[in-house]
Amino acid sequence: MTEDMHQSKDSHIIPMTSVSAGKGREVANDIFYFTDQIVNVIFYGAPGTDNWVLVDAGMPGSGNNILEAAAKRFSRTTPPKAIVLTHGHFDHVGAIIKLLKAWGNIPVYAHVEEFPFLTGELAYPEPDPTVEGGMLAKISSIYPNEPIDISAVIQRLPDDGMVPEMPGWKWLHTPGHSPGHISLYRETDGLLIAGDAFVTVEQDSFYKVLVQKKKYTARRHILQQIGQKLKSLCGS
Repeated sequence: MTEDMHQSKDSHIIPMTSVSAGKGREVANDIFYFTDQIVNVIFYGAPGTDNWVLVDAGMPGSGNNILEAAAKRFSRTTPPKAIVLTHGHFDHVGAIIKLLKAWGNIPVYAHVEEFPFLTGELAYPEPDPTVEGGMLAKISSIYPNEPIDISAVIQRLPDDGMVPEMPGWKWLHTPGHSPGHISLYRETDGLLIAGDAFVTVEQDSFYKVLVQKKKYTARRHILQQIGQKLKSLCGS
């Protein structure tokens, strides 16, 4: 079925990286993140297990790097049980067709409001190069915004808030960055996979992105939504 799927028509490698590129960090026994240029992909599953999930699919052209990182963490012969997308922007789905071809037609889960951007129906709005005025804003016109088409494997996240193949995790609808953006939360240890709901590096500064200088900023309304939903999940 992969022959019926395709990356966006404007997909291309983005000439952008950071000092963290190619590195990874384990934040829990079953949570490892790998930095692909300037974005993170998340591996859920204990090292060496054959029961794991990939969260997001990196930048355009990053397929081989993600496959290699997965092989080191798990096994070259063991595909993930599923891919979960926080949203469908180019830097979170850039390698998804490459990965699906390598791993077979595993299910890909996303919020239903992201479906138009993942089934070839609707393009994201074009970036605004005047925002903030920094270097990354000025070059944002090169960012892909056309939709991908993974209709053959895309599946809707369950209405009960559970995350398929990730026991103990719940998904939270955290729109703003995109209509169907989600974050993933595990109550037992308070881990949150936020996607792009908030950032720790000033994204408009080319230098700060390059050196990954942390500046804890966030979209306040997104954090309020997350906080409210976490409280409801915890019953308080």
